Amino acid sequence: MNRLVAACLLLFTGISFALDLELTQGINSALPIAINSFSGDIQAQEVKDVVENDLRLSGQFKLITPPYAQPTISSWKQAGADSVLSGLVQPIGGNRYNVSFQLADAAANGRLLLAKEYQITANEMRALAHHISDEVYQKLTGERGVFSTQIAYILVQRNGDKSRYTLDVADIDGSNPRSLLVSTEPIMSPTWSPDGRQIAYVSFEKKRAQIFTVSVETGQRRLLTSFTGINGAPSWSPDGRQLAVVLSKGGNPKLYSVDMSSGNLTQLTFGDAIDTEPRFSPDGRSILFTSGRGGAPQIYRLSLADGKINRVTYGGNYNARASYTPNQKYIVMLHREDRQFNIGVQEVNGGGITPLTSSQMDESPSVSPNGRLILYATRYQDKGVLAIVSIDGRIKMRLPARSGDVQEPAWSPYLG
Repeated sequence: MNRLVAACLLLFTGISFALDLELTQGINSALPIAINSFSGDIQAQEVKDVVENDLRLSGQFKLITPPYAQPTISSWKQAGADSVLSGLVQPIGGNRYNVSFQLADAAANGRLLLAKEYQITANEMRALAHHISDEVYQKLTGERGVFSTQIAYILVQRNGDKSRYTLDVADIDGSNPRSLLVSTEPIMSPTWSPDGRQIAYVSFEKKRAQIFTVSVETGQRRLLTSFTGINGAPSWSPDGRQLAVVLSKGGNPKLYSVDMSSGNLTQLTFGDAIDTEPRFSPDGRSILFTSGRGGAPQIYRLSLADGKINRVTYGGNYNARASYTPNQKYIVMLHREDRQFNIGVQEVNGGGITPLTSSQMDESPSVSPNGRLILYATRYQDKGVLAIVSIDGRIKMRLPARSGDVQEPAWSPYLG
């Protein structure tokens, strides 16, 4: 019997582990930064490790090796560092800590760029470390960091002819995984609400497809659609008031919108073609979707103002799972040339599709909220793993492997 349970506060909460981020391709123009050993106890080492992994994950920084023990600003500068991050973690009693950090400009002889101080509990240490990474990233690049965001994905663990499916949420570096849902039947297509408080997904717990939402904080679920046939590919509108879905209740799969307050349905596409995988534009004025109406799967754009549909992609023999970058300048998609599935990008105003990856089977691209990185699923050493590629294809990174196959990742929005 299927046992789908909400378990977001029970599994893996608070557990951390050594990360093994693997940079498979970097850039020569990465910013050289030094990170001094954070003063304090074992908690200080954890903060330093998280910040180092975050900056490495971004691909925008080159971590400079210490020239010797307890280096000075001048020695860091001679070693090639443009900036130096230092910190202090001090216990203040009652399981609380005072955490401070300073970012100095080594090229300007230690001129202070940033300095902040926080009082937190031990359980908040890793979250604060990600926040420090965001502060450093924004100060040195001028863009908002994404290290305090999260990722959702489906973990499939197989034992003979039995499978276990979980909807997991983790930090973007793969640490602190926790399970929102566990099922013996497939879970598919997780997608975050714009406020990051809910995830919509497809469940087969009743031996047929249904669309639910689940609260990331409490695990409380809500059934949205349960029609005969296909209920799939949910996508939130930017204001969170609508959910675009794919239903086949009238015949061929078509796009519909579900009003999140009333539950009312509105059909968005018509005709005999198969339409699927909707994704709202950041301005909420249009929806990208996959359709075979031209003879093979390609990307189309639906204008919500007048219902007009225009074809977007022409390169390759298969394009699907498209979404906009937050600035709406690019479209990221699953792209196939011949038999190889990769992650591709195309400018919104047209032009060719640029492949960003080169594995045999990449899928499920999800764009970071700052538009800089793309999370996707791939195969490595015969396992399903997660990887990250930059929007220009110059940075590639694999995340730590889980025990099982990881599928269908979704990057959260900014979380406050």
